[in-house]
Amino acid sequence: MIHRRALLGAGMAGCALSLPAIRAAAQEPWPSKPIRIVVGFAAGGATDISTRVMQPKLTALLGQPVVIDNRPGAGGNLATEIVVRAPADGSTFLMGTIGALAINPSLYGSLPFDPQADLTPVAMAGNVLNVLVVPANRPWRSVAELIVAAKAQPDTITYGSSGVGGAGHLAGALMDQMTGCKTVHVPYRGGGPMMTDLVGGKVDYAFSTAPTALPQVQSGRLRLLAVPTARRIRALPDTPAMAETLPGYEVQNWYALVGPKGLSPAIVARMNAVVREALADPQVSASLEGQGVEPLPSSPEDLARFIREETVKWAPIVKATGARPD
Repeated sequence: MIHRRALLGAGMAGCALSLPAIRAAAQEPWPSKPIRIVVGFAAGGATDISTRVMQPKLTALLGQPVVIDNRPGAGGNLATEIVVRAPADGSTFLMGTIGALAINPSLYGSLPFDPQADLTPVAMAGNVLNVLVVPANRPWRSVAELIVAAKAQPDTITYGSSGVGGAGHLAGALMDQMTGCKTVHVPYRGGGPMMTDLVGGKVDYAFSTAPTALPQVQSGRLRLLAVPTARRIRALPDTPAMAETLPGYEVQNWYALVGPKGLSPAIVARMNAVVREALADPQVSASLEGQGVEPLPSSPEDLARFIREETVKWAPIVKATGARPD
């Protein structure tokens, strides 16, 4: 009897000890279904292009299809809200931008979400080179010539951007502020549609992302005037930096992958590792760099800190430029 009870007790203990393992085995492994990455701008823009460069490698590493879902509008706010309201099961992510994650909280008087409180930082994706370009049929061949023309024709010369509050918009607003020019901002629902009108001469210039603009520069349809940085960059050593004409001028751009609030640490860690591996792939990194995107992986913690810092940095600039959503 004692022996039987001992065996029964041992069996019960074994069952009790195995319950966590049973529960773990019963849980569905991640990912078990296609993963959606929401992009807040139209197809053909830099955010879309950069995400699609990473897409095949992410699909291979995750073992599930990665689907790009373009939801343009409101400077990335529509896409952001979709992800904020998505279930935190690892099936939906946002390729966020400087505009959606750091500028819009200051630009918009009221948002139905807080990017820092309602999203989970996963991984930085890249730092995107912006370039100042004009249609090839415009006469300006330098930043100085463009400024002279803008001063001589206030409220006449136009610049396009991928949307209100994006880096391209504030780059133009900052130039106006620093020079006293009065140009006209023309927002689009993404870099692709904006580029179509810029090439067609419907707007006079743009601070466009390099992946969208450089192919048009190489084709001769656009002329490259400058990069909106403090100093010249290695990728375009013969292109002047804006700060050479306007000391102190600098506007950076970046993309980052974030998920809904409450995303499990295990999913965050796995997705962060997958993004890092994708960005380290020679083919992916070469393709991104060839389009003016610097792969810039980070930990989730570093990304959270960076978003906080960028939000604080841009708040006074938004206020000083007077930028407001249309």
